[in-house]
Amino acid sequence: MMRSVLPVLTVVGVIVALWYGAAVWMNAPWARDQAARAGVELSLSELVADTMVQERPVLPAPHQVAEGLWTGVTGQKVTSKRSLVRHGWVTLSATLAGFAIGAGLGIALAVSIVQSRAMDLSLMPWAIASQTVPILAIAPMVIVVLASLGIKGLIPKAIISAYLSFFPVLVGMVKGLRAPDAMQLDLLKTYNASGIQGLWKLRLPASMPYLFASLKVAIAASLVGAIVAELPAGATSGLGARLLSGSYYGQTIQIWAALMAAAILAAGLVAIVGLLEKVVLRKMGMAR
Repeated sequence: MMRSVLPVLTVVGVIVALWYGAAVWMNAPWARDQAARAGVELSLSELVADTMVQERPVLPAPHQVAEGLWTGVTGQKVTSKRSLVRHGWVTLSATLAGFAIGAGLGIALAVSIVQSRAMDLSLMPWAIASQTVPILAIAPMVIVVLASLGIKGLIPKAIISAYLSFFPVLVGMVKGLRAPDAMQLDLLKTYNASGIQGLWKLRLPASMPYLFASLKVAIAASLVGAIVAELPAGATSGLGARLLSGSYYGQTIQIWAALMAAAILAAGLVAIVGLLEKVVLRKMGMAR
């Protein structure tokens, strides 16, 4: 256990040390400027101490971000507008809805592409081309168009999340469905299996490891889509709205706390998909 934990802790320690160093370097000009205005000369220790406690630092120190995260989670009621639990739930609901839509669409398109050469030649190039358009350009268009149709709230954010999450599932599922080799496919032909039987009994089971690997990427991308969708929508709830309000008022600690909350949420979602992967593959006899 120590062999697996020690490298992780070492990397985390290096990152935190570099973070503290960057915080001192980036926040020092403000501390020097304020000291010069007051006619005071700061020593090195005083300068470092000042960079660690600024109310609106350029780069918050790790302990400030941790304090902001803790306050956002436990420092007020869940119904409060400052509660990161409330904002996280709003973003999570859009993330899960978009992930369900995107994963379902990706699986359906993958099956149709593998089963039909015409679908492969017609759909796959368009699916690839769709990912060349920046999400920051698509999100405002989707929000405006749907708002003109009277569709607001969860649905536009879910659609944008689905846009980001369907492609990893599509690519992974296509790769997985095509994983069986020629000998396995020929064996099914000798049994006179139909295309649907071959899909159900061979291709789908073989695609499971690829599917879950792509689902891990897709659910993280779905969270990014939900956050991005909250930015042009003028939302008042959600982690994206929290980031936006923090940028308006220069609350860098609030911004970083929301970013950390999003990272923790993404890690939790990926871990849940990983746990589901272990259970499913074990039931199928593909893992111990």
